Amino acid sequence: MAKNGNSLDQRTFDKLSRLYIIALSTIALSVIISQILVRKHLNDQQSDSSVINVAGRQRMLSQKLTKEIVSLSTEDDSEERIRLKDKIKQTLNLWETSHHALQNGSDSLGLPGKNSEIITDKFKALNLTFNTISTASKSIIEKIENVPPLPLMAFIDDIETVKQNEGDFLLMMDQIVNQYDLEADAKVSWLRNLELLLTALTLLILLAEFLFIFWPTAKSVKTTLAELLIAEKKAKKMAFDADELSLAKEKSIKELRALSHAMDETLLFARITPNGALVHMGKKFSRLFKFTKFSMTTNFAQVLTINETEQLVIENLIAHHKKTGWQGEVKATTKDNHDVWLEMAIIPFNPTDDKSELLIIASEITARKAAQLEIVRLTKESFEEKMNQQKVISSQIIENQEKEQTRIAKDVHDGIGQMLTGLKFNLESIDIKDIVKTATKIEHLKELTSNIIKGVRTATFNLTPPELSDHGIVPALTKLTHELAKLTGKNIVLFNKTDFNERLDSLVEINIYRITQEAINNAIKYAESTHILVSLSHSENILSIVIDDNGKGFDPTKVKNVKNGDGGMGMTFMRERIKYIDGRLFLNSEIGKGTRVTLNIPLSN
Repeated sequence: MAKNGNSLDQRTFDKLSRLYIIALSTIALSVIISQILVRKHLNDQQSDSSVINVAGRQRMLSQKLTKEIVSLSTEDDSEERIRLKDKIKQTLNLWETSHHALQNGSDSLGLPGKNSEIITDKFKALNLTFNTISTASKSIIEKIENVPPLPLMAFIDDIETVKQNEGDFLLMMDQIVNQYDLEADAKVSWLRNLELLLTALTLLILLAEFLFIFWPTAKSVKTTLAELLIAEKKAKKMAFDADELSLAKEKSIKELRALSHAMDETLLFARITPNGALVHMGKKFSRLFKFTKFSMTTNFAQVLTINETEQLVIENLIAHHKKTGWQGEVKATTKDNHDVWLEMAIIPFNPTDDKSELLIIASEITARKAAQLEIVRLTKESFEEKMNQQKVISSQIIENQEKEQTRIAKDVHDGIGQMLTGLKFNLESIDIKDIVKTATKIEHLKELTSNIIKGVRTATFNLTPPELSDHGIVPALTKLTHELAKLTGKNIVLFNKTDFNERLDSLVEINIYRITQEAINNAIKYAESTHILVSLSHSENILSIVIDDNGKGFDPTKVKNVKNGDGGMGMTFMRERIKYIDGRLFLNSEIGKGTRVTLNIPLSN
């Protein structure tokens, strides 16, 4: 422990947090820009297909119109002539509407009306023939509708005009359709090049993060671990000193806050202009503040809170940090007058050369704030009791943090670090002049890159999945079992017996997820299980989750007691979590017959 109250492990955690925020923000930024570019081009391609379909239909309509008009020359029956007139009129209307829509656009037909100069010139040349056919067709309709109707000889000339110009129209329309096809193909080729560019950019970002973040961090963690071991010995000696006990309590509270921060749900995000106008808001952000519709003039601070003082604070933060960025805590008030605390980061970025925006990344810490107040209240009410408990909790937190930091360091150093080092050496050893060896090394690099990706996925898998906050506990457990099955090669299955799909309180869901995750990990790591079944069922008042494995099992009576409970630290934390959400946990195991963990959680009506 440092004498200034800032512990070594806290400083290390803060440093790692900053580095990972930078890495994740960079990846998030590249993904957002990629999505914007790809989606814009896909929308253009969608409109291109509609344009080509309508343009192709124009050729058919011109032929249909000509056929119907020519049919008049052989029809002497007046009633049949009236019927043909109605068909000609309908065809002509659709033909003219589509022709103008191709040039000027139409929302109903899904046509943008934005043509290239080549197509515009071709339409200008086509319009003369189009107008000639249109005028002759309208003349025929008027003569048929004349009272009394005019004889056939009265519109023979108009029929000939249509027949003579129909071939020219088809020829020029074919040229226009072909040009639409060429321009659509050019857009597809551009999109392929864009995908290659984005892929290369992503690889460069990963390489830069390795060189400037992960590799230096691995070396720093190795040094820090040695310092932490020394700090731990000092902390144990200080626990016997009554004058330093208060400092130990403060240290443990800070560590609890850091642990809570690391287990937060997936981040809330939004994009705003430097002036504070809302550009985009994520679904989770929208649900939290019950906000669905906005314009380019909607103020972000007004969406976040109805309190004018809080709005002014947020607006000042944006105005003062729109160029430098900012990270801290912000209080907001929802439309139903509920207080919400956010840990928010303001990140400047430029989606285009001439445009700048601010990326808002936040996580809800309302529960953490409430917990802090509750800790203060409990400390005041029962100081002596909390001081005694604090010794046990501090020891557990320190031990658990040491284990977790050791695991992270080992995973990074032994797994990802070594593979990245191998990747670096292989890249440096490539001789482009030796084509055969170069091809062999490239294949090896592909395999090594796949292993690195798998290692990164494994190292980051314990973070809270976005499915938990976005869709609830059932989709999150489905993703958990599926991913663990892929990563471990074991048969891990989720069976929802009663089709439970309700949303629970966010704290209840995260604790259910962590308990289930711990039970599955225990079955994988210690029980040597090959099959793990997670069963979910519910009644009117109880949600029940059962984790069964076919592992080697154990004798629960012989497991070391920790804090008056059975099991190791993992089991202790499972029991503490289930108590926090007013649930019950049952453990049944027998040597050679596997283990069953049962969770019963009350459902609020």
